[in-house]
Amino acid sequence: MIRVGVIGVGVVGASVVKILHDNQAMITARSGKQICVKSGVVKNLSKQRDVNIVLSDNPYDIVNDPEIDIVVELMGGVEEPFKVVKKALQNGKAVVTANKALLAYHRYELQDIAKDNAFEYEASVAGGIPIINALREGLSANHIESIRGIMNGTCNYMLSKMMDEGVAFDAILKEAQELGYAEADPTFDIGGFDAAHKLLILASIAYGIDAKPEDILIEGIEHVTQDDIAFAKEFGYSIKLLGIAARSGNEVELRVHACLIKQEEMIAKIDGVMNGISVVGNYVGETLYYGPGAGGDATASAIVANIIDIARSGKSAPMLGFNKPLEGALKLKAKDAITSRYYLRISVQDRPGVLAQIATIFGTHNISIETMIQPPCEDEYANLLLSTHKAQERNMQQVMSELEALDFVIERPAMIRIVSS
Repeated sequence: MIRVGVIGVGVVGASVVKILHDNQAMITARSGKQICVKSGVVKNLSKQRDVNIVLSDNPYDIVNDPEIDIVVELMGGVEEPFKVVKKALQNGKAVVTANKALLAYHRYELQDIAKDNAFEYEASVAGGIPIINALREGLSANHIESIRGIMNGTCNYMLSKMMDEGVAFDAILKEAQELGYAEADPTFDIGGFDAAHKLLILASIAYGIDAKPEDILIEGIEHVTQDDIAFAKEFGYSIKLLGIAARSGNEVELRVHACLIKQEEMIAKIDGVMNGISVVGNYVGETLYYGPGAGGDATASAIVANIIDIARSGKSAPMLGFNKPLEGALKLKAKDAITSRYYLRISVQDRPGVLAQIATIFGTHNISIETMIQPPCEDEYANLLLSTHKAQERNMQQVMSELEALDFVIERPAMIRIVSS
C-alpha cells in the first residue's frame, strides 16, 4: 500500500484525489501497488470540500506523518513550499509537485536535498503534456539544439482572439478574466513570468543551466495592439508569447517575449488555451508536444502519472536530467547579446523630416530596416510600422531609447521580436 498526502486540496488537489479513487483498479494494475490518499491540507477548514479524506490546515501533519509515503505539494508560492518540501525530503518521503515558481528558484537546492528520494514535477510545465519525461528520457540521447514553447494558455487565448476576431487587448483581457483563464491580477500571466518559470525548468533538464528569472529576458504581451496584428497579417506572421531556449557553441540563450512567427510553422497554428512545445534534438530533429497546459484535471493527470511512476520503482529519473555534471558545462548568454530581427511600432507627429531622423538613428547603430509601412491616419499623428534585419539586443535597446527621446515621438516605441525556425 502506497499512502499519499496532498498539501493543497484545491481544484487540482481535489482532482488528484478523485482520479486515484475513480481509476483505482487501473492504477493498481499499472503500478503493481494499491495507492490511496490518506490525508490532505487546506487553508480554510470551514470551506466545504468534495473529498472524502481527513483534512487539516497544517502541512507538517502530512510531512511528519510516518505512514505517508508520497507528499504532493500544491501550495503555491515559493519560500513556504520550499521549507515544507525540504522537510518532506529530509524525512525520506517522495515528493510530487506542480509548483513551477518553487522550481524556478530552488530546483538545484531541492535536487541536492532529494539525493536518492524520488522527486517528480511533470505537472509544473505545460499541465497535461509530458514534456519533462520527454526531455529527461525520450530525448536523452540527444543534445538539445532548441526549445520553443507556448507555455501560457491565458496569453495564447488572448492573442488568438486578437488575431482571429480583431478584439482589443483590454476587451479580451476582461473576457479571459470572466472565463477564469486570467486572474483578477493577471500580471503573472500576461507579463511573461509564468512562462519564464517553466522555461527555466526545461532549460535545466536540457542544458544543465542554473538561472533564475531575474537572469533572463522576460517581456509580456501588454503592449500588443491591433496595429501590430495588422502588420503581422500583412507579412504572413502570427503573434505568440514564446519561451525560447537555444544553444550556440557553449552558450544558451533563454528568453520569454511576444514573437512574430511565420503562420506556416506548426507552433504558430496552436490557438486558444492550448500549449505547444517544439524541441529540436541533434539526432531526432524537431518533435512537437501539444495539449492542455492548465486546468484541474489535466494537471492532476500529470501528478498521478508521477505517483504511479514512483509506486512502480520507488525512484525517479535524475531530477534535472543528469546523474553527474555535464562535461564542458554550458553558460547563460547575456541578455543584451541575443540577436534577432525586430518589428517596431513608432507613434510620431506627422511632419517633414521624421523618417530621415529615424533612419539615421538605425544607421548609427548598424541596424538595417527591412520593411516600413504607414497606415492611413486621420489626424496629425501617424504610426510607423517597420521591421529590421538581424541585430543585437543591446543595439536595439539603444535605438529604442534614442527614438523615445525624439521630440516628435509621442510615446516609447513598441517592439516585438521576429523569430524564425
